[in-house]
Amino acid sequence: MTFKTFSIIILLLCITVFLACKEERGIGREAILTEQVEVPDYHQAYIKEISYIKTRPDSASTDGMVKMKGGTYMMGGNDSLARPNEFPRHKEKVKDLWVDKTEVTNAQFREFVEATGYVTTAERSFEIKGKKYQPGALVFDPYNPEWWWKFTKGANWKHPQGSESNIDGKDDHPVVQVSWYDAMAYAKWAGKRLPTEAEYEYFNRAGNDTLVYNWGNELDLASPRANYFQGDFPHNNLNLDGHQKTAPVKSFPPNKFGLFETSGNVWEWCLDTYHADAYSNLENRIDGYFKEYDNMQQEKVIRGGSFLCSNSYCTGYRNAARMSSVPDTGLEHTGFRCVKDL
Repeated sequence: MTFKTFSIIILLLCITVFLACKEERGIGREAILTEQVEVPDYHQAYIKEISYIKTRPDSASTDGMVKMKGGTYMMGGNDSLARPNEFPRHKEKVKDLWVDKTEVTNAQFREFVEATGYVTTAERSFEIKGKKYQPGALVFDPYNPEWWWKFTKGANWKHPQGSESNIDGKDDHPVVQVSWYDAMAYAKWAGKRLPTEAEYEYFNRAGNDTLVYNWGNELDLASPRANYFQGDFPHNNLNLDGHQKTAPVKSFPPNKFGLFETSGNVWEWCLDTYHADAYSNLENRIDGYFKEYDNMQQEKVIRGGSFLCSNSYCTGYRNAARMSSVPDTGLEHTGFRCVKDL
């Protein structure tokens, strides 16, 4: 079953510079898509496909989660590194919530795949202007002067850097090379959902909306507390935190809410559609987040920074930092965690 308009967009690390391509996308998954229905675009096709996923029998469990007390806080940029998309600073109210202590791991995602037969975006072939392409995803290449992100055949959650790589011995690492749709599919199966952008910043700040980073205001304190890029980006990683790429979850101390790696390690998908001027248009949110899908290139919010974020480049591990990626893109530095409403 083929649906129209899929985009591959090269996300230059931690900035919203994209290379967009229109393509025809084969969804497949007839075992789940039991109805042969026409849908307007690939976004609607994915959403419908996700709706067929059955929630796991023990979805009521909150094992591995923290019960977070909600509250009111000031959301947005509060330091000299803040970017225009982090303003105006404004008051947000977040309700009580269950939050995954860690990013979803390879082992957890494997359990989901084995239970449902789900095939991730990166594992599906596609076409661009009539030319067929093999499945793959985006892998970081610091030695490519034009594009740091290279579409690599065979790259997916089981092979993050391409077909020659694997996740052997990395069951406790965060799953990566998962698209927003993949994250939404997992959340549906788990009986959870992705956090809103406002919720993510709230639980990353962990009760203190005056701090630049979740550990304080000094970057010098970061290396024992977060997995990020130290050194001359992108070629000389001093590796002071001990991890060249992803770190196992719980490698660094939790924040005051008991949550691990909310800053650094991997970017995390949020529910919200990204708008650069979101904080000036809060009245347009529905149920506390921006859910509309404007066009095939409409990005979704990612939060928290990754092992590729550096002080000389994107500083994505700041509490207020907000970035984005298109929802059908898999990257080797992007994963997710889930939340559950009380």
